[in-house]
Amino acid sequence: MSMTDTWLDAIKWDADGLVPAIAQEEGTGVILMMAWMNRESLCLTRETGHAVYWSRSRGRLWHKGEESGHQQIVRALRVDCDGDVVLLRVEQKGGIACHTGRHTCFFRELDANGDWAEVSPVLQDPDSIYRNP
Repeated sequence: MSMTDTWLDAIKWDADGLVPAIAQEEGTGVILMMAWMNRESLCLTRETGHAVYWSRSRGRLWHKGEESGHQQIVRALRVDCDGDVVLLRVEQKGGIACHTGRHTCFFRELDANGDWAEVSPVLQDPDSIYRNP
């Protein structure tokens, strides 16, 4: 990051220095996933053109697709009206964004009985994608 990264000042970072980031598929408009970004990951995303997130569970930067190969090529970065959510318009490599092996992380839908029903199929067994799922 350099001193000319004033565009980052428009972001309303939370107390942990994070902002929610939504990945939306370019062309289809499908919401693929939500993750977190910090200043460094957002800068790297802009610089490389590949989605880089902050993994709260791992406590480190997470280059989307680093294990699976299912990278997200960033076509556009947007911020919402309040500056507290980032939207990444992406090309999803391999067609799988979710660690469950599905196209999208939003694969459960509330049905008429008040149950969460799975509405998207598993495209690839996660055990065949990840070394340590």
